[in-house]
Amino acid sequence: MRNSIKKTSQITEQRSQGRNLVFSHIRNNFQVARIDIANATGMSPATVTSITAELIAAGLIEEVQREVEPGQSKRGRPRVDLKLRGESHIVAGMKLTGRSISAVVLDLEGKQLGKAKVPMPRPPIDRTALCKLIPQVVETVSASAGVKPEDLSAVGIGLPGTIQATEGFVDWCPLFQEQEFNLKQLMEEIMPMPVFVENDANAVAIAELWFGFGRDVPDFLVVTIEQGVGLGIVLDGEIFRGTQGFGAEFGHTKVQSEGALCRCGQRGCLEAYVADYALLREANLFKHWEEGTSEEDRLVQLFAAAKEGDRMAKSIFDRASRMFSMGLANLVNLFDPAMVILSGEQMQFDYLYAQQVFDMVRSSTILKGHHEPEIRIHKWGDMMWAKGAAAFALEEVVRISLDQLGSAETSA
Repeated sequence: MRNSIKKTSQITEQRSQGRNLVFSHIRNNFQVARIDIANATGMSPATVTSITAELIAAGLIEEVQREVEPGQSKRGRPRVDLKLRGESHIVAGMKLTGRSISAVVLDLEGKQLGKAKVPMPRPPIDRTALCKLIPQVVETVSASAGVKPEDLSAVGIGLPGTIQATEGFVDWCPLFQEQEFNLKQLMEEIMPMPVFVENDANAVAIAELWFGFGRDVPDFLVVTIEQGVGLGIVLDGEIFRGTQGFGAEFGHTKVQSEGALCRCGQRGCLEAYVADYALLREANLFKHWEEGTSEEDRLVQLFAAAKEGDRMAKSIFDRASRMFSMGLANLVNLFDPAMVILSGEQMQFDYLYAQQVFDMVRSSTILKGHHEPEIRIHKWGDMMWAKGAAAFALEEVVRISLDQLGSAETSA
């Protein structure tokens, strides 16, 4: 009896893994035939046919006829491909920063249906303000997509700081007065859909996995540079978060003993040299700004001054480049990734991806003479972070849908 239960459990687990593998293959290839899925995954055609039938019944994928290319014969039975069924799930994603909140609405295929950007109250904000703000953003971005909030399958929220994504628990976030609270639970008490909360850099890594450069790369790193420095780690197609969900805090790795003060309260963090607030903190010691100049404009002006040869401005960016290259070299030595993707608002400033930075990384790694990771720049645009949060929401609603298929199979 015990062996029978164990064998049934193993079959169920294999079936669950098969569903995830087939779904991921269809997602990564946009449109693909069953026989091609079988060849790529090593599954039997019968197993692929059975699993895809389940996914079609669940509304996650659909059959489409492959278009005949010019010069090909139209005789015979039209070839049927499979693709994600976009309208099966519509989600909203938002990213909160100290200056604004960007939000998007995506369908399951990643098609953007709407977007919005609203001002962020000066942080840190309290719980009462948060409970008003997030539902208002959901309402606004839903209207931009021509849908109602209750039509959404889920909402994803991307935040800087340390987040326990599996629980939606905020351990620390520089935007909030209150720390150590369950944001997921708080939002689900006042909104009519599931809410998922993730570290913003992890969310961008999920977006790369779903829609970006990471589709065909099982192991890659995403480094984000904005008001802070983030890292998303993808190993074997899965986000790595650490034991407690606090891993991958690249911005708070130490690059200088007793160095510059970081906003986390410690000294010598990489973020304290590379993040925009760190650059401007140094610039404020010697540069005078016109009244009312925003932080974004100050950063642009500082970079322009460095490009024009201003010695003090150039020294700020030179040091940031050295610190950043040291950090990247440490990542390469630790993980030996196939690819490193650099994303974020500061990708508009080439001091972080100039050739000299890559040369410094190369000279500080142990991979000389071996395959070096490809370093790619991905300038997603102003909705990058929000798309990452939406991608996390999509990943979670698909996980729930696939788990339900497994539960139905077990109960039967």
